[in-house]
Amino acid sequence: MSFTDKKRFTKDFTLQEPINDQGIEKALAILKSGKIHRYNVEPGEKGEAALLEEEFAAYMGKKYCLSCASCGSAMYLALKSAGVKPKDKVLCNAYTLAPVPGAIENSGADIELVEIIDDYAIDLDDLEAKAPGAKWFMLSHMRGHITNMDRIMEICNANNLTLIEDCAHTMGATWDGKQSGSFGKVGCFSTQTYKHMNSGEGGLLVTDDPDLIARAIIYSGSYMLYERHTARPDMDVFESLKTMVPNYSCRMDNLRAAILRPQLEVLDAQCERWNKRYRLLEQGFNIIQGITCPKRDPRENYVGSSIQFSLIGQKEETIRQFLNGCMDQGVELKWFGNEEPVGFTSAYSSWKYFGKLPDLANTRRILATMCDMRIPLTFSMEDCHQILEIIKDVAQSILK
Repeated sequence: MSFTDKKRFTKDFTLQEPINDQGIEKALAILKSGKIHRYNVEPGEKGEAALLEEEFAAYMGKKYCLSCASCGSAMYLALKSAGVKPKDKVLCNAYTLAPVPGAIENSGADIELVEIIDDYAIDLDDLEAKAPGAKWFMLSHMRGHITNMDRIMEICNANNLTLIEDCAHTMGATWDGKQSGSFGKVGCFSTQTYKHMNSGEGGLLVTDDPDLIARAIIYSGSYMLYERHTARPDMDVFESLKTMVPNYSCRMDNLRAAILRPQLEVLDAQCERWNKRYRLLEQGFNIIQGITCPKRDPRENYVGSSIQFSLIGQKEETIRQFLNGCMDQGVELKWFGNEEPVGFTSAYSSWKYFGKLPDLANTRRILATMCDMRIPLTFSMEDCHQILEIIKDVAQSILK
């Protein structure tokens, strides 16, 4: 029997779990009150956005937190608030999603892309070679792959690089016991639907720097109401900044914060649910001939909400046949080797607003055979077994 004769997978790879009952109740209370705007609170009342900031700062072990409209806006505010100026050089790994270079471009800075290596993490040797002359480093923990953060910090300290972490895919993850997003001057997180907490759109920014968070709060659009933030420094920190920092209107509202607060309470348990599914799939992929899932460092406590693998040595035509064969059976895979950006994938070659794009041979080689698959928690362990069987059958039929 051929793989086309087997049972087709019918679940949706974009379907997330429903918002939990506590989140729905909090959201309804906000809707009934009409106090959706974060500053629409009674004297002495803490709004949902302020409470979320307090709770996420505590979860991260950081002093300050700002809730934002998106992770992209959090990254932009982080860059501006840290002091990035037009034409400053910002280093960034070449394997990331479009909002990351978009935030750097929005700040007016120049972007220099850094190669990646076969395990999809940033090439630390290339980073070290490009660090001299740069002041800033936006490290994207793309698709949840955390590199050796000990060496990252050595390179940053040796070259006076200010580290800003894009943790859109690593909320709840750690490196050697330390929270992802707590290494740099700023950590930026996403609460977009396909991330680890879901408010549709949203972002969170954490830092221990009082001046930076004060600038970020004013930039985000506080209308001189920054005293209603409670995960902030003393009010006198704002005095010299309040008329010097523009309003970019990047706030989160109380409705989204209300949905997120109950999700934060169960975040660690949700992360372990993702990892159970990831480990099953990883083990299965690594015994399928023609498929390679890179080994992960034991110091990396990742959150496996998606999985990546490579079809090393396969030609483009074969990869397309493999992807189409899986899709025919209901298994939706993304491919980072596509010449044109498709959906949530993108390769640096499509960021033509850079002007002259670099030629990053290793990154091109690695992305050319890289496949990507979401692992929504709406999939059971049995679903993961079925997906493995489908991919195995297609691989045996098509991959040479």
